[in-house]
Formats: sequence, C-alpha cells, structure tokens
Amino acid sequence: MSDLPTTTVPEIAETKRHRVYAIANQKGGVGKTTTTINLATALAAVGKRVLVIDLDPQGNASTGLGFDQSDRTVTAYDVLSGAVPLRQAIRHSVIPGLDLVTSTVDLLGAEIELIDMERRSFRVRDAVEAADTDHDFVLIDCPPALGLLTLNALAAADAVLVPLQCEFFALEGLSQLLRTVDRVKRNFNPALELTGVVLTMFDKRNNLSEQVAADARGHLGDKVYDTIIPRNVRISEAPSHGKPALLYDHRCAGSLAYMALAKEFLRRESVPLAA
Repeated sequence: MSDLPTTTVPEIAETKRHRVYAIANQKGGVGKTTTTINLATALAAVGKRVLVIDLDPQGNASTGLGFDQSDRTVTAYDVLSGAVPLRQAIRHSVIPGLDLVTSTVDLLGAEIELIDMERRSFRVRDAVEAADTDHDFVLIDCPPALGLLTLNALAAADAVLVPLQCEFFALEGLSQLLRTVDRVKRNFNPALELTGVVLTMFDKRNNLSEQVAADARGHLGDKVYDTIIPRNVRISEAPSHGKPALLYDHRCAGSLAYMALAKEFLRRESVPLAA
C-alpha cells in the first residue's frame, strides 16, 4: 500500500448503530486473529452483540469459531464481489450473541479483482452500512498485509486495534502500520482513530518482553492497554478444536486475560458492561 490513491471520502451514515473496529497488524503471527475471536467471545459473554468479519484469506477466525471449510458457502468474498449483501453472509456461531462472516482462500483473488471495481476501497464500508445490523460491535480480522483488503477494513472502521507481539522488531512494524493509518485517515476515512495497542504473547521469563512493553508504552503512552495477553499453551491449542480459548478453557491465564481485555475495552470505549 505504498501509493494510496486519492478519492472522495463518502459521508458517514448518521443512523449507524454499531462501532466498527479493524484488528490489524501487517506482521503475521502476532495474535491478531486470536485477539479478534477471543475479544469477540468475551464481549458476547458480557451481553454484547458482536459481528466478526473474517477478511483474512487464511480463514483462521472462521476456523477458530467452529466453521469448517465445508460450512463456508457464502463468504466475505461474495460480499466484496457484490454477489450477496452482508446480511445474507452472516452466520450464527455457537456463542450466543456472536455472529460471523466467514472467509476462504477465494479472498486471495479479491485483491486483484477489487482493482477494477467501483468504490474499490469502500466495499466493506458500503456493505456494513447497507446491512444496518443490530450488533453493538463489528470486529474485522484483517490479513497480515497492507493491501486492498486491509485498506477496505480501515476505510470501514471507526477505530483500529493493534495486537503487538512482545518480540524483537515489533515496534518497527507498528510504526509502518501507524503511518498507513494516518494516510488512510487523510485520504479515505477522516474519522479513523487508533483505539489502542494490545501487547500479546508476553513471556514474563523473557527480558525482551519487558523491554518491548516498556518501549511501546514509552512511544504510545496510554494508547497501550493495561491488560497484557500472556504466551499461553491453552490459547495455542484452542483453534485446533474449533473453539475460542474462552470456551476451550475459561480458567486458563489466556482466557482470564481476554476477559480483562474486554472489560478494559468497554471502559475505554465508555460502554456499560450490561446491555
């Protein structure tokens, strides 16, 4: 996304009921999808209605919420291509209050196909606004790249939530993403904001984790969430069972951290716990 085209910014719908968040980091393996599905599950657990849009061709959010490849008949690709409206692609998960738009490898082709489409940068935004669902939050799981799919998510979002792995080079990648967010804000979505950075895969036995956390707070201050997601075996195991960690083992350290993250998220967004 080195050369973002200049375009006319569409007006934001005044009847919008929900907040849209892009969960983004162009670096893979940082806990982006894990954060998306477990934050969504934790928000649903406290009574919020949540829609997850899986915009990653790898489809890991779909798998992690229990949808096998054979279950994904109408997907995010169909929505982006204009074949179906968003409402028709929404699937109910086993978690009350948590819905999903699934993804498949077909989205790989969407990056190319979008180039020739009208309003190519606003396909997701137009679909979400037209659907006008009754969800409290829409969480978009972005691919680990700064291409047209991520641009669509950022153009549709009210805010960006960035999972940041507590490992070497993490802040370098974050700087690139924040520059992209600024450019998207200037050219596509003036209302876009950074809602926060979530430190993930924190290992208290590792001095590097402490250093990355300190550096992140030094650069971004209170934009870094107080809640830290630890490196946790149960979190890693959960997706292979088609479950968020909160369903797989709600007592593990990772699940407790995501519940704490949801509470902090709601507090920061000034949303009461009870619907």
